Parts: sequence; C-alpha cells; structure tokens
Amino acid sequence: MARILVLGAGISGHTASTWLRKKLSKKHEVVVVAPTKHYHWIPSNIWIGVGRMTPKQVKFELEPRYKRVGIEFKQAKAVSVHPEGDKMIDKGFVTIEYTGQNKAGEVEKVEYDFLINATGPKLNFEGTEGIGPGKNTVSVCSFDHAEEAWKKLQESITKMEKGEKQKFVIGTGHPGATCQGAAFEYILNVYHEIARRKLLDKAEIKWLTNEFELGDFGMGGAYVKRGGYITSTKTFTESFLKERDIAWIKRAGVKKVEKGKIHYELLDGSEHEESFDFAMLIPGFTGHGIKAFNKISEDITGDLFAPNGFMKVDADYSKKPFEEWKASDWPSTYQNPLYKNIFAAGIAFAPPHPISKPMFSPNGTGIFPAPPRTGMPSGVIGKVIAQNLIDWIKKGDTSLKHRATMSKMGAACIVSAGYGMLNGAAATMTVSPIVQDWEKYPTYGRNIKYTVGEAGLAGHWLKWFMHYMFLHKAKGYPLWWMLPE
Repeated sequence: MARILVLGAGISGHTASTWLRKKLSKKHEVVVVAPTKHYHWIPSNIWIGVGRMTPKQVKFELEPRYKRVGIEFKQAKAVSVHPEGDKMIDKGFVTIEYTGQNKAGEVEKVEYDFLINATGPKLNFEGTEGIGPGKNTVSVCSFDHAEEAWKKLQESITKMEKGEKQKFVIGTGHPGATCQGAAFEYILNVYHEIARRKLLDKAEIKWLTNEFELGDFGMGGAYVKRGGYITSTKTFTESFLKERDIAWIKRAGVKKVEKGKIHYELLDGSEHEESFDFAMLIPGFTGHGIKAFNKISEDITGDLFAPNGFMKVDADYSKKPFEEWKASDWPSTYQNPLYKNIFAAGIAFAPPHPISKPMFSPNGTGIFPAPPRTGMPSGVIGKVIAQNLIDWIKKGDTSLKHRATMSKMGAACIVSAGYGMLNGAAATMTVSPIVQDWEKYPTYGRNIKYTVGEAGLAGHWLKWFMHYMFLHKAKGYPLWWMLPE
C-alpha cells in the first residue's frame, strides 16, 4: 500500500490528486492538505472584480468532492517537511497546522510514501510596502480579493456618475512580479465597464508594468501569426491599449504605495510618483516558507528549496549568464534531485532562470517579470506527476517516462475584454513552446506555426466555455477525465 500526500488543491494539486484517485485502487491512500476549504477557478476572478460574476460561481467545497471518491482531505497548511522522518518516525512526513474552524491551530504529522508539493505561491504583499487588500490597493488574486476590488471599483463609478473624475492605475506592484496577463485582462474589463456606463470622459486609465516592453508577459514576449502576418506581442498588446486610449508606464518597479500615490523606480534608475483614485496591483510571488529537516532535526531547507521558497526539481540551477541558458535547463519530471519520492507541481517548483531577460537599474534593482507557471502548464504538470507515480506504484516503473517540460509544452491564454454574448471580446494567444528554444527555432524562439494571436468575440465565447468546462472537470462530473488539462 502507498500513501501519496498532496500539498495544495489548486489547479496542479487538484489535477494530480484526482488522477491518482481515479487510476489507483482504494488500497492506496491519497491525502490532500490545503489551507482553504474551497477549490477556486482563478481565471474567472477578473469577472468577479468587475461585478459580472460572484464568488459562488467560481468556487466549490473540496471535502464533499473528495469524500465522494475516497480522497482524504485535511484543511491545514504545511509547516515543515521531514523527508527522512525523525527519531520517532521512520519515514517521510509533513508537519501541518489545521486552519479549519473545528481544529484550527492543532498540529499533526502526516506520513507519506510519496509527496507532491503543489502549494502554489504565497501572495507576497509584504514585499511592497502599502499594497494589498485592506491597504492602499486591491487585488484579483483570489475570489475574496476580487470581491473587494469590485466594491472599491463601484465607489469610483459612483463618483464618476456624480461628475467627479477618477484615475485608475492597474498593473504589477513589485519589480519582480509576474501574472501580467491577469492584470492586463483586468484593465480591459475595467475599461469595458466604464465605457458601458458612458463614463469614459470622467476616467483616466493607466497601465503600470515591470515589463521591458508591453506584451512580455514574463515569457520574453513572442512573435505571433495574426491575420496572415507575423507581429510581436508588443504590437498586439499596445494596440489593445491604444484603441481604448489607455496610457502606460513600462520598465517600472513599484517600491511603495501610499494612499493615492504610487512610488516607483524606472529601469534607468530614476524615481517617480503616480497618483490614483483606484489601483489594482499584482504582488510578487514567493514560496510559503515551508521548512525542511533531516532525521536528526538539522535544517535542510536550502537543500530542498530555492531562496525564493519554491522547491528544487530536475532543473539546471547553476549560475551562468542569461545568454548561456538553454531550453534544456527546464525540468521535465519535477522530481526533487535529493529525495526521489518528492515532486513539485505548478507554481511550487523553482524555475531555473527567468524567461524574460533580467534587467537591473543603476541602483541594482531587478525590474523584470518572473516566469509564469499558472493555468494550463500547472494542470499538465500535475497530471504528468500523477501518471509517473501511478506507473511507479502499480508497475514498479521508476523511469518517469511521462514528461512535461515548459520548453516543449504549448499553452493558450485568453484575455477577456468585456462581458456579454454580443458585447464581449477577447485576445486569444497560443505559444509553443512556453520557454523559447533558440536552438530549435533560431528565428523566433518558438514554432511560429503554433504561436498565434487573434482578437474578437469568438475568443470571448471560448473564455466563457472554458469557465464552465474546467469547473465541470474539477467537480468530477461525468466524463471529466476526457477534458484537457
């Protein structure tokens, strides 16, 4: 009998646990530990943040879903990993602290034969003074954050309806933040809601980003086929903003936010301020600060985790110039190199290097996006880890033949620009691979045949379809396993 412990119930963790439970017999245990009781379809937070959806439409309770199929669920957070056990326990275990109301604060040691770290990111609001819910800016990183964003947005809309002008600043709130796509989608939806109310003459909307050029999106930008032509994501992105008279500030690292004022540094080292009435800024991401200890209780956190708190896997973490990094540096099995029964999925794994070129100001501030690993890549990675563990447990096959490197994996992104059957629109983009492979594709770094960008109503319909399709899949409704990751 094997016990698989999955830390996290987001896209990657939920995907891994449900595939494990489907393919393994009930004599094997699948245990999921997550600090919140809900599964949450994050891409639809944008619509909560503009009042077009409610939190109930993007979430459901995990325990009934897991109980139905025989997955044990513990509402708790991981505190420490003990891959060798300790003096009392002769196998790997994780110390958890319960967060649910019935057991909140209780600590437990959960043993495992295999561990999947799918904890996702910590939203590091503390990394930028003054940003985040309850402070000076709002967020759309969770359904409750997005709900607060909508309340604040309504306040600004009400003021505009009374004739008062409002300034909206939306973008990244840390010099190394990622998820530019989510912020970009939100600014387009905010614009749509203001335009729908015929209040554009009362609004000033500005995009603030740490990207060197617009359309970088943490993946070094891309060239896409569009309407029979090849164009850059820079042009693709700028055109969306220009069409809506949205100004932008790029190469900006936000350092501090006060009430109504953003302090930021540009890549040239100059310091600036930007006023606002409403601001939504994406924070930086880090790992959750989970500690690791060996059998004699020595701290081995640095062996399991990178300095940013994400877990080390089968990647090349050697220090070398950006120009020497290769597509082959990226992991494919997500197995920890020291402890072969430990894996990290989705955002929880430590990237070997940025995809966008690292840029530093004369003051030494790194102002460039971290690599994105959300959405489709997270789901694919979670499934591949599950497939390898299924082979390992059922057949004794430790070869890890299932692979999912981001330097070969494609991904699709749909950025909505409104809401409604006839009035919505979306920018749809596919990239293949996510991480450029300049050896295989020396001209563009990617396969231009499958790297495509289009805009229009059809993409918006697809975004709607994906919302319902992936919630159907996550809830385990009939034939869920036939839907893609």
